[in-house]
Amino acid sequence: MNNQIILEIKNLKTYFYTYEGVAKAVDGVSYKLAKGEPLGVVGESGCGKSVTALSILRLIPTPPGKVVGGKIFFKGENLLEYTEDEMRKIRGNRISMIFQEPMTSLNPVFTVGNQIQETLQLHQGLSKKEALEKSIEMLRLVNIPSPEKAAERYPHELSGGQRQRIGIARALALNPKLIIGDEPVSALDVSIQAQVINLLEDIQKEFTLSYMIIAHDLAVVEHVCDRIAVMYLGRIVELAKDRELYTSPLHPYTVALLSAIPVPDPNITKKRIVLEGDVPSPMRPPMGCHFHTRCPRKKEVCERTIPELREIKESHFVACHLS
Repeated sequence: MNNQIILEIKNLKTYFYTYEGVAKAVDGVSYKLAKGEPLGVVGESGCGKSVTALSILRLIPTPPGKVVGGKIFFKGENLLEYTEDEMRKIRGNRISMIFQEPMTSLNPVFTVGNQIQETLQLHQGLSKKEALEKSIEMLRLVNIPSPEKAAERYPHELSGGQRQRIGIARALALNPKLIIGDEPVSALDVSIQAQVINLLEDIQKEFTLSYMIIAHDLAVVEHVCDRIAVMYLGRIVELAKDRELYTSPLHPYTVALLSAIPVPDPNITKKRIVLEGDVPSPMRPPMGCHFHTRCPRKKEVCERTIPELREIKESHFVACHLS
């Protein structure tokens, strides 16, 4: 892996202003992503994973959302200082996104070939014929059977797994430097999930792509990502290399998430940690450590002081007073 930093997020804060109050969806997130590195971002619904991704692409709906602080450097340039016209040249062309639900991210009234063609004609100025040839090439790359025929079909004529592969093909079409996968396999059956994950892994290695894969499930990112960031209520609570995180988790929240991964071996017994209560509202987060209301190991200091994300071991960061 090249150590060149392609993406650096510094103290990012994205808030949503509503009639009920201010929801701090992302509240001080910082991390770096190197060229050719696949990074996983995991956590429960509402922890700020997708909002972080949309903030990178400047797709936060305003109002009610707004990036109120921090910096987002892509190849050394702060995207938050770009004009909207400059961002249009970044989206798709240099940073692409694979969306969670392929049926809603694909336009139902256009063929899948048209939808990849449009991207190529708009950003690369290809002729209609050249764009069609490139579209078929991309469908072949993601292992779509009979890509020439598939290009003439509409999204509803294809299976969920095929639609997601088309979403990946569309994201790859412009040779971007960074691909963000927002729950790219959560809407698929387990067997199809494995196929798509293997495809993402193969493509990442072949083209040395930088990935940011968002997921609920730590098992999804286990074989794809080199490092994993665990988020809770708008903050990163743990960041480590994949093997280090799975074998030596330090944050109680990470430990609980890992305990939920089923073990196929019947001879291995595994204790499931059940977290009491729900994730607090980002409008009214708890004082101190946001996780202390559900933490089975909390101390008095956890209720008073927000822990900083600190490097406990080499390349292993955790935000926890107990560590």
